[in-house]
Amino acid sequence: MMSHQVLLIQGGGEGAYRDDAKLATSLRGRLGPAYDVRYPAMPNEGEPDYQSWKRVILDEAADMGEGAILVGHSIGASVLIKILTDRAPKLSIAGVFLIAGPFWHDHDFWHWDEVALPKDAADRCPRDVPLFLYHGDEDEVVPVLHLDMYMKALPQAVVRRLPGRNHQLNDDMREVARDIVGLDPPTMPISMIS
Repeated sequence: MMSHQVLLIQGGGEGAYRDDAKLATSLRGRLGPAYDVRYPAMPNEGEPDYQSWKRVILDEAADMGEGAILVGHSIGASVLIKILTDRAPKLSIAGVFLIAGPFWHDHDFWHWDEVALPKDAADRCPRDVPLFLYHGDEDEVVPVLHLDMYMKALPQAVVRRLPGRNHQLNDDMREVARDIVGLDPPTMPISMIS
């Protein structure tokens, strides 16, 4: 039996790949051998560039084949959802899981025009792809208020506000793994059309 393909996209900032490796380890451990978790190092993590990250994500997802499961943490989450609302090339996606993503908007600090979601993000997001949002209520990096903004922009998403969890979800991906395993059915890919 072929393993399910999972792509985990790291956050941004110096040392983010190293820090998020604990999330990859947790996800691998909780999913077990039926899942292959890819965790590529993203280019220029200290100063992420949308186009560079998008190219890596699309190449990885295309290489994974049918039924890719996409997981993004922090900046990786916001880049991932932007790609999905950006009329990306056709991919076969089984589910999207966004963890502690910053919501870029008209704010002095939380401002990144290239990754800001369009006003019609909910309509642009593929309706038949399960979408999950996770955020710890003790996140010291991205305020949990950003989860509320994502909920408003993407009302179709399943939301998991996690009590007592920090920006790294305390290095514990149990809820994400449970939702990935619970995809119904996990072997049925859902196509994202451009």
